[in-house]
Formats: sequence, structure tokens, C-alpha cells
Amino acid sequence: MSRLNLTRLRAMKAEQNKIAMLTAYDASFSHLLEQAGVDIILVGDSLGMVIQGQESTLPVTVDDMVYHTRNVVRGSDTVFVIADMPFMSYSNTEQAINNAARLMAEGGAQMVKLEGGAVVAETVKQLTERGIPVCAHLGLLPQSVHRLGGYRVQGRDSEAAQQLIDDALALQAAGADLLVLECVPAALAKRVTEAVDIPVIGIGAGTDCDGQVLVLYDMLGLTIGKRPRFSHDFLADTGAIPAAVSKYVQDVKSGEFPTKEQQY
Repeated sequence: MSRLNLTRLRAMKAEQNKIAMLTAYDASFSHLLEQAGVDIILVGDSLGMVIQGQESTLPVTVDDMVYHTRNVVRGSDTVFVIADMPFMSYSNTEQAINNAARLMAEGGAQMVKLEGGAVVAETVKQLTERGIPVCAHLGLLPQSVHRLGGYRVQGRDSEAAQQLIDDALALQAAGADLLVLECVPAALAKRVTEAVDIPVIGIGAGTDCDGQVLVLYDMLGLTIGKRPRFSHDFLADTGAIPAAVSKYVQDVKSGEFPTKEQQY
């Protein structure tokens, strides 16, 4: 069987068939997630915190991402694999092209993800024109956590909400094929999802997005310290990791996750 592709992901949005996405960083979990029915695996720079024990995602390198992406690809056959571009690995076009090419050629990713609004639209355009699919990321941007003053909900006032919608449209026009929305009010996420033609994956963005994503360690209750409000411990509900992942997929597909308590 071949891997899930962008054509099918767009069709899932049109069919209102929810997309289930989780992070993974190694071959064993990659295989398990695929068996449980996960559609997309994100090799997230969240590995800096949950794997490496860093205080943020900022120290993660391109070499780290290539290594973990390669392992995830080896462990799976049919899931769609996205690799995060680390902090400052796409600060100019040439750098972005070279690093994205490494994630695809060496790591085996089908798509790269980068953070930012209209300011990165030209980078998105340059990547997509060269055949590198891009997932955009708006709302709370973990790589900008110091500028944002912490992990806070974004787009609460009307001006910020409109800016986020404008950014989403600009990124789509630049060629982005997927969009992650993190920590934005559910009503705003619904507006964005309806405004763009590309699939929108929410994390702390309500149930009206085209799909959901969580950090694997959060939804298994393994994260050190406080778990995000928008997450849920599926392992506590089921008692076994494969069952927990299957329950997550089931709840995303049915619209039972996230609940009102897990959105803003």
C-alpha cells in the first residue's frame, strides 16, 4: 500500500472526514500509530522537550529532525509524515530550501512544517515552487514563545483574529497545502477552516477544524509537569497504549474530542 497523500487529505476535508494526527519520534511508535488508524504523523520539534528534556523547542537542530524523521518513516508504510523545520532553520530562502530538502531527501518526510504568518509566505512560495509541500502553523507559535511572553491563547481580540485569517489566506495563496492552528478560540478556528480550501488541523482550537493533533506524550499522560488544558490522558481511560491511540483516533473521527472543556 502507498502512503496517504495530499489529494486524499483534501478529499477528507471536502467529505468532512476528520483527520487524526499525532506526533511520533521513533519507529516503534510510528508503527503503533499507523496500526491504530492515525492518518498523519508529525515528527515535531516538540521532541526537544519530551525526548531531550529541553525547556523549549528552540535547541532542536536539523540533524535531530532528520534522524527522528528517518526513524518514523522506517516504522510506517501508509501514514502521511510531516517534519517540523526547527527554530531559525528557514530564516532565509536558501537556508529554508536546503534544510527542507534534507528533511525530505535524508529524512523521508512528505511535507515540512514551518511557523509564521504572511511574513513567511515568500518562503512557502519558494519551497512549494520547488516541489516541497508545506504545512503552515498559526496561532500559538512555540518557536516564538519568548516574543509571545509564554504559552498563551492567540487571536482573542477582533484585530488579532482578522490578522490570523488574513495570514491563513496569504499562506494558502503562497502554496501551503495544510495548516495547523494552535491555541486559538474555537469560533475563530471555525472561521479559518471555512475560509481556506486546505485542511486545517487544530490543537487547542475546537472541534470545527478538519482534524486534530496532539503531542503523543501529552495524550498518553507521560509529559513531565503540567499537561496542556487542550489535551486529554487517553491512556488513563483505556489502560493500554495501543487502545489509547485507537480511542484518540475514534474520538477525533466522531467529533467527541476535543470537548468544550478542552477548547477556548
